[in-house]
Order: sequence, then structure tokens, then C-alpha cells
Amino acid sequence: QVQLVESGGGLVQAGGSLRLSCVASERTSGSLVMGWFRQAPGEERVFVAYASTTSYTRRYADSVKGRFAISRDNAKNTVYLQMNSLKPEDTAVYYCAATQYYRGTSASDWNYWGQGTRVAVSS
Repeated sequence: QVQLVESGGGLVQAGGSLRLSCVASERTSGSLVMGWFRQAPGEERVFVAYASTTSYTRRYADSVKGRFAISRDNAKNTVYLQMNSLKPEDTAVYYCAATQYYRGTSASDWNYWGQGTRVAVSS
């Protein structure tokens, strides 16, 4: 069972930046597709970004394209989400996710989840 632990959330003003980190428990995490989702209050969990095992493929939600960047360090079993130019609408709980085979951007397509880290962006 893969365990994922996120960190790096917090309160930031609009226009600011945060970097989220997610450490995986398994040494084989380098063989997992890693991604980030977010869930705002009263809303569904939605896709933000993912990176393939080698980071050759990276995909982003339209809402964060050009502002967020996903990266991973397989030697450290860690995936990052650099968030720049933050907006109040980015406020949500951010979840790290992993899957052995990429099947899609629906939350149901991903097998492993972290506990989430809260990001709040003030206007």
C-alpha cells in the first residue's frame, strides 16, 4: 500500500506563490504516475496536474496552465507542485494522488491518495 503525505499548504495573498510537496512511502514510487487534485468547499475533487514516471509527459488543467508546474524527484520519492500567481479561486484542499497506470483525470481513475493540504488565497 502506497502512502502519500503532502505538505506546504498555507495562507497566501493573491499573486503569491506556494510549493506543495508530496512524499511517497514506497521506493517504487518512481514507477507510479503522480498527480495533484484539489477540492474546494462544496465542490467535487478535480484534476490539477500530473506527471508521468519520467516526467516526459506533464498535463495541467486549463485553469492552472501557465501558473502551476508539477515536477518530481524519484530519488526522493517526492512530487512537487509549484503554484505561482495564485488567485482566490485556487483556494482548496490539495491532494496528492498516484496510480500505476494512467487512465484519466477523474478522481476515480487514481488509486492512492494523501490526506490533503489546505491552500487559502486571500484577495
